[in-house]
Amino acid sequence: MQCALLQINPVVGDIGGNLRRIAGAYEAALACGARLCVTPELALVGYPPRDFLLYPAFVGEAEKALAALARKTSGQNCALILGTVGRNPSGAGNPLHNQAVGLRDGGIVFRYNKRLLPTYDVFDEARYFQAGDKPCVWEFEGLRFALTVCEDIWNDSASCTTPAYALDPLADLPPFDVLVNLSASPFTVGKQRQREDMLSAIARKFGVPILYANCAGGNDDLIFDGRSMCVGRDGRLSARAEGFAEAVLCVDVSAERDEIAGQVCPLSGEDDFTPEAEIWSALVLGTRDYCLKTGHDSVVLGISGGIDSALTAAIACAALGSGKVHGVLMPSPYSSANSLTDALALARNLGMKTTILPIDPVMKAYDDVLSQPFRGRGKDVTEENLQARIRGNLLMAFSNKFGEILLTTGNKSEISVGYCTIYGDMCGALAVIGDLYKTQVYRLARWFNARRGVLPDDILLKAPSAELRPDQTDRDSLPPYEELDAILHCLIEERLSVEAIVDAGHERATVDGIARLMHAAEFKRRQAAPVLKITRQAFGIGRRMPLACAALP
Repeated sequence: MQCALLQINPVVGDIGGNLRRIAGAYEAALACGARLCVTPELALVGYPPRDFLLYPAFVGEAEKALAALARKTSGQNCALILGTVGRNPSGAGNPLHNQAVGLRDGGIVFRYNKRLLPTYDVFDEARYFQAGDKPCVWEFEGLRFALTVCEDIWNDSASCTTPAYALDPLADLPPFDVLVNLSASPFTVGKQRQREDMLSAIARKFGVPILYANCAGGNDDLIFDGRSMCVGRDGRLSARAEGFAEAVLCVDVSAERDEIAGQVCPLSGEDDFTPEAEIWSALVLGTRDYCLKTGHDSVVLGISGGIDSALTAAIACAALGSGKVHGVLMPSPYSSANSLTDALALARNLGMKTTILPIDPVMKAYDDVLSQPFRGRGKDVTEENLQARIRGNLLMAFSNKFGEILLTTGNKSEISVGYCTIYGDMCGALAVIGDLYKTQVYRLARWFNARRGVLPDDILLKAPSAELRPDQTDRDSLPPYEELDAILHCLIEERLSVEAIVDAGHERATVDGIARLMHAAEFKRRQAAPVLKITRQAFGIGRRMPLACAALP
């Protein structure tokens, strides 16, 4: 039997548009002879819908769209398993369910309610949904299909050594022939290997093939890499859709054969699993979808001749096209001549337009206005921050005047320790590389340059500097980035204490200093632009630290 996984890119809240995307993919699957189609989790409303779910009219529109898709299956001899939101008729608990709904011959043949509702990291499903309490196995064309939604398969003993839930939804399933999973699994570096290992272990444990449908696209800070796949009963990968793109993956599932017949996309090109290739594809997709889904097709950013703005510009050009990227150069008296020439060379190589706005006159105007109240006080970080805020204001003016989204160019190392200016270089709508440590920025830039060769060599080689005072370098205020990033990784991703990091071989004074800087910068991060998430612990909705508090030990 031909089955099709409809790997679509939903837009959160665009129920009518998502209906058309699903219907289009369904039509494409029909042309391939599909008898069963499966969408990702909550494909009809987009994932994550968050507080849209609190509006009854929104749920009502989803119900109307569900009925319309049910009518699409009338006379088509092809069933559709759809991810959507459904009302909880019991009157107990939360009013909604996260559902997989079976549509066939113009009607609804089953509703399965997701049983495990994640509340960690970026997930907050228990805020909206009531967990299901029953398994669902649906018989179709002589095969028994067991239904699961995303998290339902992540707690099975075959692949999970430390269960996060008391319940394993796979444990109480009645006999079944095929396991189906509707997923909205966000991308993080290396996660696909984890998914494949998990599905392989489950397939071998139950001796059944698995159909796994994941969405592809960016929604706010989250990026979904697709890679919908089918795993044979022997645990071997039988088919996988392209990563970071929409696709319709058709496979042949049979009760008589031991395998699923399909095609595995090659591990090359756009589906290269090296960390830099994955990160590049994710950030390009995340940037493109953030812009387009917010109604914008062009961006503006400050380019300084430094590595961070260079990489951000390259990502933006890949996402939207060079003609849609506007780089603004804002030299000050402290900017080196090389910075200006490097920034212009970068823009020329990428094919993006530029504007040069020297900020000397604006700096002088600020100095004149503040000379009286600041009399008797020497220059310090105040004047450095004013430069960053002047640039931020100019960039916001371009954004307002021309409708271009402002991209921030700060990296995770800087954001972690507050080596950034709130209302200055932190101004913007999206932090493209805000989940990349500085050392990762260099690795990704070198990976990109090995393929395109458009970043001037000097950008890759010169010492990092904010250029806010004479002869300034980042080393004046921070440890070497290799050391800084290693300590930050321990503090953020590993959640280690200062004492544990010192015991691991780092100097106490350095660790204490970094921990203090990180604690003091929390208020900045609370007001920062959304960060495209590529690691398991990004700054954003998945990290909820208090502001008025003591420092962590």
